[in-house]
Amino acid sequence: MSAAGAARRDPSGRWLLALAAAPILLLLVVPLIGLALASSPADLAVGVRSPLFAPALWLSARTTVVSLALVVATGTPLAWWMATGSGRGTRVVEALVDLPIVVPPAVVGIALLETFGRSGLFGVQLGALGIQVPFTTLAVVLAQVVVSAPFYVQAAAAAFRRVEPDLLIVARTLGQSQRGAFLRVAVPIALPGLVGGAALAWARALGEFGATLLFAGNLPGTTQTMPLAIYMALESDVRVAVAISLVLAAVAMLLLFALRAAPSVWASITRGER
Repeated sequence: MSAAGAARRDPSGRWLLALAAAPILLLLVVPLIGLALASSPADLAVGVRSPLFAPALWLSARTTVVSLALVVATGTPLAWWMATGSGRGTRVVEALVDLPIVVPPAVVGIALLETFGRSGLFGVQLGALGIQVPFTTLAVVLAQVVVSAPFYVQAAAAAFRRVEPDLLIVARTLGQSQRGAFLRVAVPIALPGLVGGAALAWARALGEFGATLLFAGNLPGTTQTMPLAIYMALESDVRVAVAISLVLAAVAMLLLFALRAAPSVWASITRGER
């Protein structure tokens, strides 16, 4: 009998596990409850009407959509290559993809600044073309792409690894090209994982703070995303900070519910088609 099965058969053991797990569960949940209770409807209305709120919301919305499109368009081929490859080269690439997850966002921001800044790695070439990247909306998008891409690529690679190679072989024997077999067989099978990875990447981009602050700055209407607006609002009006925080928390909860429901919804759709 497995340890999980033994725990289910022993009620006292489960109670002990619940008591041991209670502190970390409370630490995860109670701050969100405190945030929800921190603002009255009137305070929330005042926060939403703040000059900081709408521009930050609009900037976050459009930059995260652009960054997500770039991540999906470029990350999907990379994820497929990782899923179908083997050997030392593949493992090295996987480690490089994971690197932005373990590197602090502030370090990512400095690295981007040293790459695209005026005196950075590509600064002279970009300056000759009249292109300025740091402290622009483009810098916001680049920072979001770097910090969010690993979440999509790893989730997509895991989803592609669940595709049976025999199905692709059958598709090729039926006349499909390699690209056609990928688009018509591999992608539909891996779609729930791709959608889940995209949602995680979007959530990470939406909450990005450190790399954006150092690489793009905190310019209202240009680089001030919602997390940066929270940072600025804390210095003047806590109600605005709470209002923006509640919006971000609500979006995160919706994404979480969507991620939980996506596999069952996709399974019901595929069963209906059959």
